[in-house]
Formats: sequence, C-alpha cells, structure tokens
Amino acid sequence: MSDESGWSLTESDPAVFTSLLHSLGCNTLLVDDLWSLDDPGLLASLQPIHALIFLFKWLGGEEGEGELQGGGRYDAEFPGFFAHQVVNNACATIAVLNGVFNVPSIPMGADLTQLREFSAGMDPLMSGYSITNSSAVRNAHNALSSSANSPFSIDPSLYDQNEKEDAYHFVVYVPVAAQLYELDGLRRAPVAHGGWEGGEGWLDVARRTIQRRIGAYPQGSLHFSLLAVRTDNLPGMEAELERARGVGDEQGASEIAGRVYAEKAKRAQWEFENALRRHNHVGLIHALLLGLAKSGGLEGAVDKAKGKMAERREKAAKGGSGGGAVEE
Repeated sequence: MSDESGWSLTESDPAVFTSLLHSLGCNTLLVDDLWSLDDPGLLASLQPIHALIFLFKWLGGEEGEGELQGGGRYDAEFPGFFAHQVVNNACATIAVLNGVFNVPSIPMGADLTQLREFSAGMDPLMSGYSITNSSAVRNAHNALSSSANSPFSIDPSLYDQNEKEDAYHFVVYVPVAAQLYELDGLRRAPVAHGGWEGGEGWLDVARRTIQRRIGAYPQGSLHFSLLAVRTDNLPGMEAELERARGVGDEQGASEIAGRVYAEKAKRAQWEFENALRRHNHVGLIHALLLGLAKSGGLEGAVDKAKGKMAERREKAAKGGSGGGAVEE
C-alpha cells in the first residue's frame, strides 16, 4: 500500500534491492539471499560481502540506555553515515543506503553521490529527510513496488484492529572502523556490537548478533530474511573462464562455465520477476474474472479464496508465517 508521503511498500527480495542499487548507479553491487551464516562455502562464494540487510517482524518499542535486548550498545559517536527513517515504507531504502554509504570506494551514480555529499555532517534526522525528499531515490524505490504499480490500495484504518497485517522492518549490519554496527532508522543512534580478531571477521560477530536476535522470538518463527550486499562477481568469473579456456583447462572451464550459467539464469529470472512487478495486471484480472463469471465458476472461486484467507489468518494467529507483511 502507498503512504501519503509517496513511498510505497517494497518486498524483501534480492531482485528488488539489486535493481534499486543499479538504478542509482551502484552497478558493481549485487544483493543476494543469504540462507545461512554457518555455511563457509556459501559465504566464500559471495565474497566480498559489504553489508547484511535483515528483515524481521516488528514488535514495537525501543530499549532504554545500557545493554539492549538484542545486545550491543548505542554509540552516539558513530564515525560513519546514519539516517533516521522519517516516513512510512522507506525503511528498505534507508537500510540499504545506510549500508552502502558506509562502504568505502563504491561507485555511485550522480544522484547518490550528490546526496551523500549534501548530507555530510548532518544529524541522523536531517540525513533521513535528505534521502526521503530525493525524488530520484523515491522513484527508484517505487519503481519495483507491486503496490505502487497497482490501482488497488487499502486504507490501513479500514482493517479490523484484530486483523491488521504484521509489520516488518529492515535494518542493516555493516563493519565501520573495525566494529560491527547495526543501523536501524527507527533507533536514535547506531548500535555497536563490538570488534573482531581473526576468524571470519565481522561476519562472525554478525552471525552471533543475528542469532541472538532471532532467539528472542518463539521457537520455529519464520518472520525473518537475510540479504547480503556484495560485489558483483560475474565479471570476475567470466575473466576466470577465459583464462581457463586459454590454458586448455577443460575441466576447470567446465566448472566455471556452470557457475556463470547459473548466475546469468538467476539474473534473467530476476528481470522477469521485476517485469511482473512493473506491469499493471488489471486487464488480465478483469478478463479472468469475466471468464469465471460466464462459466459459473466465480462464486466457487470466491468461496475458496475466503477459505484460504481464513486459514492464513488462523496460521498467523498461531505464530506461523502465513500473515502478510507491512513495512514500517
């Protein structure tokens, strides 16, 4: 659903985040699903990882001073960039920019470069206003929002209080000045989670921090997703493939070619999904409903849909993952 500020609800999807970054000139970056922080092979295949975007079910409230419920401590002297979320539905873009703006030497488009320079030295509130008042950033955010490209919008106030959809929120974990920081646009300051020595570096601290946060929810909860902001490794893989072919390493070339094919197939799927998000499906929906009505199947389809919705609500009430997600 859209907000009166002009920012629309976005999905926690790597295709959406990657398209957002590319449309803002961050063409060397990619966003990928990160299914586990305990798999060394998976982490190695995605390196270098610059930040983690974490989506979780929003429970409301903010801890007081001192040790926070999720661990860490507020750091009012944070040396990097931090912006508050000042409008609804913007937290996905606030999270990704809070991450990217703290990664050194990342190429950006003119709009992001000017925004970063303009907001230098601002406090988090004004930095948040700088981002949310940028038409270029807002348009990039809304371009892949299914709700922004739909003529249907439901006023949240029309929901029964007991049937409102769950609220979800995005934060970013990023290493800055040899410490892991959690940047949450709804908190008054960045949260420092400590440094690291050897091992897997900041990702090891991030794993323990995120696991501790998930542990605060009922066992078996599925109200989370994790995405990795990383350097696009496809150009490197293609160069590696050419080198293998050049020296006659057929076995190595075959293995690399398989990874290149899988990576390109994934991106083709992303393009297809994003095309669906951009498309207005009203004409198709109207034709399908008209065909169902003429064949006498519309009433049965409506009853079946009502039954499925009742099942989703019952599952959500029991703490399952069947409820909808509304971004805070």
